[in-house]
Amino acid sequence: MTTVHLEVADGVGTIRLDRPPMNALDIELQDRLKDLAADVTDRDDVRAVVLYGGEKVFAAGADIKEMQDMDHTAMVLRSRALQDSFTAIARIPKPVVAAVTGYALGGGCELALCADFRIAADNAKLGQPEILLGLIPGAGGTQRLPRLIGPSKAKDLIFTGRQVKAAEALAIGLVDRVVPAAEVYTEAHAWAARLAKGPALALRAAKEAVDQGLEADIDTGLAVERTWFAGLFATEDRERGMRSFVQDGPGKAKFL
Repeated sequence: MTTVHLEVADGVGTIRLDRPPMNALDIELQDRLKDLAADVTDRDDVRAVVLYGGEKVFAAGADIKEMQDMDHTAMVLRSRALQDSFTAIARIPKPVVAAVTGYALGGGCELALCADFRIAADNAKLGQPEILLGLIPGAGGTQRLPRLIGPSKAKDLIFTGRQVKAAEALAIGLVDRVVPAAEVYTEAHAWAARLAKGPALALRAAKEAVDQGLEADIDTGLAVERTWFAGLFATEDRERGMRSFVQDGPGKAKFL
């Protein structure tokens, strides 16, 4: 049974979770996410990506029944693969937006954290409830969440396991926009489609410079930025963008 699908339209690849009723993130789904991350990375017709779980739920977390049967040895062997599948999504070298409907809990929240931008439904609920199972987040939550919202707010969510509604998620920076539930996918696709028309190499460079810089000291980050900045002067997109600016004014360049 295929639990994740890829649909491509207007330069946007939608990675659609499809494991009713709650999109529980079992091993098959995790592995499929990794495969699709590689697919959208390689495809020239995909220039931006939407992560979507459907109209009712993004992903309510890991498949607890599947994990309950795993002992320490089994999880030692599996935990790296779990993290690798999410890291593959985070490292897609193209703009990625999460369209969050309903619940995004545990692994679902961690998957949303892998996106560059998060648009949430006004009835969405997000959180890291692993502590309520005697666990901690294992798919990047202890690392990506504090980098996004700060350590104190992240510890609040991780230590208590509480769920936050869309309004609070917006206030603390966990999501970037809140819209009516019926408009979440439309808004996310529009955001991605707009960026899909932009300069692909410059967008890739911007994403990698930000992400790599966050993991390094300021001098290393500036060196990463400098390398990407200079390298873009060898691209057709840079030539096209500057020529358009000089001839027609700012913001009118059309990129291939």
